[in-house]
Amino acid sequence: MLPRALTDVIDALGRLPGVGPRTAERYAYYLFKTNPKVSENIAETLNVLHTNVKSCPVTFALMDAGDDVSPLYSDDKRDKTTVMVVEEPLDIYAIEQTKSYKGTYHVLGGAISPIDGVTPEQLHIGELVKRVNNDNVKEVIIATNPSVEGESTALYLEKILHEQNPNLKLTRLARGLPLGVDLSYADQITLSAALENRTNL
Repeated sequence: MLPRALTDVIDALGRLPGVGPRTAERYAYYLFKTNPKVSENIAETLNVLHTNVKSCPVTFALMDAGDDVSPLYSDDKRDKTTVMVVEEPLDIYAIEQTKSYKGTYHVLGGAISPIDGVTPEQLHIGELVKRVNNDNVKEVIIATNPSVEGESTALYLEKILHEQNPNLKLTRLARGLPLGVDLSYADQITLSAALENRTNL
């Protein structure tokens, strides 16, 4: 039998995605063995996570709580007439690592998935349509994940955006991305190639 405090940490870590029981045990034991300041630092950063991070009201990207809008939108060097649509905020980080994109972003907050009960109304699609008009957007790059849900979302966005703006240029990341892999896990070379070779819908 392990001490209660240790099993509590194992249980807490085991709730994280991708962390099984054995991995949770190794993490908990490591935190116990190592310098207590490591655990204190982790606890401190987790304690302020929800108060120091918020979503941008325009792009829905993650940003510091003190900012009005995301720096990826407010930066004058960013081209507001080009918007890349992604499913989740961490997908932005993956694209930014390529250093190949200078436009802005729009986070949907997921993908259309009837099986999981996710409908278009639950995503930030209406806000995207407004942005296209407000910022005089010329191109929307659809960068949803290459999955069944991602493809369904891309087709829905194509339909909605073309109905509202027939002259809007719609592109999709090229098929260099492997099927079944989340955008945030793709390597920089694959992402750079996919971005450079995006195609018209």
